[in-house]
Order: sequence, then C-alpha cells, then structure tokens
Amino acid sequence: MDWSQYESVIDKQIREAAERGEFDDLPGTGKPLRNLGAADDELWWLRGYMQREGLSSDALLPTALQLRRAVERLREEVRDLYAEETVREAVAALNKRIVEHLRAPSGPHVPVAPVDADAVVATWRADRTARREAAAADRAADPAPEPAAGRSWWRRTFRRGR
Repeated sequence: MDWSQYESVIDKQIREAAERGEFDDLPGTGKPLRNLGAADDELWWLRGYMQREGLSSDALLPTALQLRRAVERLREEVRDLYAEETVREAVAALNKRIVEHLRAPSGPHVPVAPVDADAVVATWRADRTARREAAAADRAADPAPEPAAGRSWWRRTFRRGR
C-alpha cells in the first residue's frame, strides 16, 4: 500500500482552507517566527513578556546595581524640581535606601556610597541658573508680537477669551 497518497482528515481540512484562502492576510504574515534561535534560553518567556509590556529590566538587577543606577540618574530626576527642600528630600530618600543596603548587603559586592546632598544641590542650582539664562536669551532673541493697532486697551485686555 502506498501511504504517500493517504491524507488525514486534519490535513484535508487544512488543504481545503488554504484553497479557499482562509490563511491569506493573517497577522504576522511574512514576518519571522520569534524565539527560534533562542530555544536553549531558559528565560525566553520572561524577556518576551517584558518586551511586550514595555517593562524595564532594572527590577531584575541586584540591589547594589539598582542603587548605582539610581545615583547615576539622580541629576536628571532632580533637574525639574522647583525647591531646594524637595531636592534634599529626594537625596535623603536615596541615601536611606543606600544605608539600608549597606547594613545588610545582598548580591554581588558592588561599591555604592551615600550621595552628598550639598553637591547635588549645587549641581541643581547651576543647572537651574543655566536654564534660566538660556530661556532669557531665547526671549530676548524672539520678542513678543506688538498688539494690534486700532484696538482699545479694553479689548486687548478683557475680551481675549471671546
């Protein structure tokens, strides 16, 4: 008996569906299959989930490395704060986390030390002064338009919303 002529019920249904065009225009058509080369990667499902959800991998790092990244990002985090007190509070919160880690270290030994609040405040002030000067230079270079001639001060001042 020639088994190459045999077609199972499932193979027949797939062939008929393909002939009817039910597999045309499926999402992902023409795109490569994911994770074919990463078959021996044990955490492929975790990496895929984090990529799909747009999550950062920082949460998977050891505590010492998380703290080092937080120290590196501190300047950007405090840049938009408006008061020196809030900058000092942010530094104090980070220093509290660092001290807690130093009291009971876990993971690999990565040197991390508390941050000098005065140095961060000085950098924050310098950044803030530089941004103010840049904004003032932009305003000086591009003056505001003159009010329309022939309109009374009343209309220019109080009738703008209408």
